[in-house]
Amino acid sequence: MTSTVEAAGVRLPATGLHVRGEARAAVGGGTFEVLDPSTGQALARVADASPDDVDPAVAAAASALRTWSRSAPGARAQVLERAAALLLERTEELAALISAESGKSLRDARGEIRYSADFFRWYAGEALRLDGVSRRSPSGDYWILTRQEPIGVVAVVTPWNFPAAMIARKVAPAVAAGCTCVVKPPEEAPLTSLALAALLEEAGLPAGVVNVLPTADAPRVVARLLEHPAVRKISFTGSTEVGRRLLRASAERVLATSMELGGNAPFIVFDDADLDDAVQGALAAKMRGCGQACTAANRFLVHEDIADEFTARLVRVMAALRPGSASAEETEVGPLVSARARDGVHRLVRGAIGRGARLALGGELPEGAGYHYPPTVLDHVAPDDPLVTTEIFGPVAAVVRFSTEAQAVDLANDSEMGLASYVFSRDLARALRVADALEVGMVGINRGLVSDAAAPFGGTKQSGLGREGGSEGVQEYLETKYIAVDW
Repeated sequence: MTSTVEAAGVRLPATGLHVRGEARAAVGGGTFEVLDPSTGQALARVADASPDDVDPAVAAAASALRTWSRSAPGARAQVLERAAALLLERTEELAALISAESGKSLRDARGEIRYSADFFRWYAGEALRLDGVSRRSPSGDYWILTRQEPIGVVAVVTPWNFPAAMIARKVAPAVAAGCTCVVKPPEEAPLTSLALAALLEEAGLPAGVVNVLPTADAPRVVARLLEHPAVRKISFTGSTEVGRRLLRASAERVLATSMELGGNAPFIVFDDADLDDAVQGALAAKMRGCGQACTAANRFLVHEDIADEFTARLVRVMAALRPGSASAEETEVGPLVSARARDGVHRLVRGAIGRGARLALGGELPEGAGYHYPPTVLDHVAPDDPLVTTEIFGPVAAVVRFSTEAQAVDLANDSEMGLASYVFSRDLARALRVADALEVGMVGINRGLVSDAAAPFGGTKQSGLGREGGSEGVQEYLETKYIAVDW
């Protein structure tokens, strides 16, 4: 396959399968197109892995595991530190690549690179903190030793909305733990995964520790990964529907699983909130990545006494955002990832209007190329409207009004999802009380961003299993071995 080239002003990585440190053609020779969401035009052609490509990739990971799992913690830390430095050195180049294949604005893409570097840096430290215990048995007859060992070869399945950060959030702790990986990147945005695999090896990661299989046939390729006897874990980020299927398949071989699934984040604004802070928090929670994030505020639950003022302010700040091509420096709102995504968002909006919601901003399909959708605000949305109960994944704010704290909590918890939520109130006791009552894995109090490499990211209910980030994240890639020792 091709080596690094320029396409539409963007520096592309080698577009073959990345196996054992080499760019390879797929076994069947197939390729697929990667489109630029800003224009709908082809950006690159990438090798299209089939199930027959799984065995060589897993074999490479299994071979590398024999030495990497026994490598010194300090050596792992050095690789991760160097990877973080390389990411930051190449922020502009990698941000342009993310922007071109995912439609994310350059501003958001730069932020994603910094966020990704944080994970490599954090897990460089965690690699040095893996430990066990030594204690005398209660009977006094022997000693109990425990040690943490890498779980083995990990199948990593990532989404398109954070093509660098999702790799970093999974691969960094896996590498820190001594695991090796086979990554199935998103069909919509595989190029960043290929670039990061090459960057990790430049940072000193041995060939075969991280392998990447782009494919347009994800169901069959992932199924083969889960069937392979050398694979011991799957880490997946994506929809709850797909997560359920992967959990069923994983049960056949009793695989360890980490599942970061769908979200439906409530954004609760009480009548005592600082409205300037709440609106800025809403902008951050809603518009990061054009609303295409699992932590995006999906339901704006606003106290009825301030709902008019909050909505008016939100309309003003969202109307001021500059839409345009993701590659344009001035763009603040890029396109959605595909025509299908854009059309799905538009159906939800028009359906809500037809059911009585009031359109305060946007809501019309723009003319021109690409998959653009305008910042949109709807008020007086019914709590059971599909716009509220469905994860929108677009730049649309749905405002639902409430009257009491208890009602706000009930509305927020009325979802099968439980990933993130946001609470705005000047009364810290109230905010903490509500945070305690919310059935979610993460709560932002008076802030619209909750993600941090040092914090455990994950949800409850049908938003997933396990945690990514923090000291908890590396534990997902470790097994505990107990050794009884006569002394």
